[in-house]
Amino acid sequence: MARNYRNCSKKYKTPRRPFEKERLDSELKLVGEYGLRNKRELWKVQLMLSKIRTSARLLLTLSENDTRRQIQGNSLIRRLKKYGILTGEKETLDHVLSLKIQDFLERRLQTLVFKSGFSKSIHHSRVLIRQRHIAINGILVDIPSFIVKLKSQDGIGFFSKSPLGGGLPGRVKRRSLKNKIENDDK
Repeated sequence: MARNYRNCSKKYKTPRRPFEKERLDSELKLVGEYGLRNKRELWKVQLMLSKIRTSARLLLTLSENDTRRQIQGNSLIRRLKKYGILTGEKETLDHVLSLKIQDFLERRLQTLVFKSGFSKSIHHSRVLIRQRHIAINGILVDIPSFIVKLKSQDGIGFFSKSPLGGGLPGRVKRRSLKNKIENDDK
């Protein structure tokens, strides 16, 4: 019998206390501010942040001259800088421990599309992404939670085949043009 070697672990972790008022209020505020679909999306980012902070905490327990701390610490900082989560003078493991959820949520494609002015609201930017109107460096991306690298941030725009990006008109527009032509012939 064949074995299934797939990793079926969860990508999020639910809170220990499900009805804690302060946490519920703060989560609801973040969900509304960043236009998340549900709290599970927020919990995914929280798990990603906790894993990064755990690895940084482990590396800080090692001595300064330890090769493992130097190599893994530099790679962790380099990865966070590549995604624009750590900036400029904040390039130490101590700063990795002070990261917040908002630092990660600011780097999502949905947030960057809204901040760059392609959409009217954060919710509109999610709709544009899911309806395949947004591309990064000419490559279609339809995942609102996509974490955008710092060098790719300037390449965010409308997809070339999208009606908003200069492609063929959409279904409703084609139908109205067809009706207009038929009415002109009569």
